[in-house]
Order: sequence, then structure tokens, then C-alpha cells
Amino acid sequence: MSKQALTTSHAPQAIGPYSQGVALAAQRGLVFCSGQIALDPTTGQLVPGDAAAQAERVMKNLEAVLASAGLGFQHVVRTTVYLTDLADFARVNEVYGKYFRSDPPARSTVQVAALPRGAAVEIDAIAAA
Repeated sequence: MSKQALTTSHAPQAIGPYSQGVALAAQRGLVFCSGQIALDPTTGQLVPGDAAAQAERVMKNLEAVLASAGLGFQHVVRTTVYLTDLADFARVNEVYGKYFRSDPPARSTVQVAALPRGAAVEIDAIAAA
């Protein structure tokens, strides 16, 4: 099995020692997208706004990482949504649902004490090629 780090300028650069995503090639390739927060890839700054506004940027960042592997949201099989406040669940879910209109992936949602850069939302994904 071979491993390839994914890098794209259309999503924020990693803010620590990790890759934006990793593709594994075996019989059926898997892509593991690192958790994305609402950083604007151009400025590196957290986008302004509430959890829904941040979720929109997060999904665009995930979309860019998936695209760097030649994949899209239809390939995603699993996500984890991290929220600093579960009261934001419905608003974030509304945004998330726009990207997974049919056959949505398996998912877990958890509340966490804090996220990097003061973000309200982080989402990671696993996709199958």
C-alpha cells in the first residue's frame, strides 16, 4: 500500500505537522481529509460570522482537498463534525446538507471544548475512490 500526501492552494495550508489529506492506494483507494476549519485559503484568517458561515467555508475547504485527489463529495463515506456548541447543530447541519444532497455519508457529531484558532466548526472526511 502506498501513501501520498495531498496539497492544494485552494484550501488553507496546514497549521501544524499534518497534511491537508492523505491518499492510500490499494485495491480501492481511500482518501483521508484532515479536519478543516473556516480558514480562508487566501488570507489564512478565520472567516467572520457565525457557525453556519464558518461551516460554509469548511465545506469549501474540504471540497478543495477532495478535488486535489480527483474526488468530490459523492465519494465521501464518513465524516466527523466537531462543534464548540451543540446549539449550532441545526444551522451547521443545514449547510452540511447542501453538500450531501443524496446518499449522505456516515457521520458523527461531537461537542468539543475548543478548536484551533477559535473556530466554531471543524469537519474531517474519509472518501473512497
